[in-house]
Amino acid sequence: MSPLSVTLTIAIYFIILFTVSYFAGRKADNAGFFTGNRRSSWYLVALAMIGASMSGVTYVSVPGMVATSSFGYLQMALGFTAGQLVIAYVLVPLFYRMNLTSIYEYLAERFGLCTYHTGAWFFFISKMLGAAVRLFLVCLTLQLLVFEPLHMPFLLNVAVTVALVWLYTFRGGVKSLIWTDSLKTLCLVVSVVLCIVYIARDMGLTAGGMVNLIRESDMSRMFFFDDVNDKQYFFKQFLAGMFTMIAMTGLDQDMMQRNLSCRDSRESQKNMITSTVSQFFVILLFLMLGVLLYTFAGSRGIEGASGDALFPLVATGGYLPLVVGVLFIIGLISSAYSAAGSALTALTTSFTVDILGTRGKSDKQVATLRKRVHVGMAVVMGLTIYVFNLLNDTSTIDAVYTLASYTYGPILGLFAFGIFTRRQVRDRYIPVVAILSPALCYVLQRHSEAWFGGYQFSYELLILNALFTFIGLCLLMKGSKAKRGLDLDASEVKRST
Repeated sequence: MSPLSVTLTIAIYFIILFTVSYFAGRKADNAGFFTGNRRSSWYLVALAMIGASMSGVTYVSVPGMVATSSFGYLQMALGFTAGQLVIAYVLVPLFYRMNLTSIYEYLAERFGLCTYHTGAWFFFISKMLGAAVRLFLVCLTLQLLVFEPLHMPFLLNVAVTVALVWLYTFRGGVKSLIWTDSLKTLCLVVSVVLCIVYIARDMGLTAGGMVNLIRESDMSRMFFFDDVNDKQYFFKQFLAGMFTMIAMTGLDQDMMQRNLSCRDSRESQKNMITSTVSQFFVILLFLMLGVLLYTFAGSRGIEGASGDALFPLVATGGYLPLVVGVLFIIGLISSAYSAAGSALTALTTSFTVDILGTRGKSDKQVATLRKRVHVGMAVVMGLTIYVFNLLNDTSTIDAVYTLASYTYGPILGLFAFGIFTRRQVRDRYIPVVAILSPALCYVLQRHSEAWFGGYQFSYELLILNALFTFIGLCLLMKGSKAKRGLDLDASEVKRST
């Protein structure tokens, strides 16, 4: 594809995106930005959540990983479904009952301000790094297809990319994101399905022939039970998927802002069950696409078509009809920019409410503060992406989940202790525990094969990280039980923040 055709495709998509964003968020106030006024329809949120859980990294990396991991990623996807059930029936009722704007307000009431700020800062680091990694991969693709042929620097690429994200989220926040994420989901699913159809047609495959090719391929193996030391071992992947979902969705301000925008907890639960089942089948489509891409690349002798380079190279390299390249660009841009937009909104919400605080401020003052923070978050995100480029860090979906294992582990441990015990702890020492837990996990991961007979840690490191945090809280327990547990009311939370 030429730089002009790529740019034109992106421009048309953004015209549609800005139109949807404008009409959805033109009357949004602070409540609309932070929680969507809690008026979103559950089925619309369910549609939005399908796309919200998938970024540009998912779009590019999942098809490319089937050569090394086969369909093993579905083991994690099964864990995602189990984790979503925990979120729907444990966390959602709690958060609705407390009427939270930021979910980390729970930590303030349950433990104290040190724990509250620890959770908020860990989320900030987690989300900023995760969003930057995801958007970085997209910037690399755009650099290859557009900016490099036009002799434009990577820094300009980053500036334009982040500016576009800021533009369509600054007005409406969550209220806009529900609609733009729904648009993204439609673009994502349609582009993947049509890419599968066009590639199969080019290879002369009928629907039945395509299914047989995928089924008989060595890359379609789904379950791995034979070697406990293997990173692909089923129970490692399933449990990691379950707890990753709890941490990266249930305890993530970005994802929960959408779920908490429904009218009540029952509607939110319907949204979550519907979206998690749909996500499983969308992931399956990506993996099927991966088998077809590798088979096609092998039959044509395309060099370098593997990993993250597989889908972009085959789709835009002139090997298939132009429409496949257009579909790839639409799917990539819709997934990447929507994920970055939601991250920017969540970071703005958490930093404004949790770290800077809104207590005692008027709506006008909060709006001014929120807009300034929104600009600041966009600048920090752009700088982080640029630093990734200087380090030449071509992180993929594996890096995203590994990073989450370190940064979300303490958050998971804090919420688990708060929900499943009624003990109070020495609040001022919580930051020490939250730092030591991932540090200890890093040491274990570096030496696991030597210390544990060849055992390799995978994403289950998140569980271990949360466990270390939980144990650390046990060591900091006070003699008396907490006066307040799961029966907290919203007024108490608001007073503490």
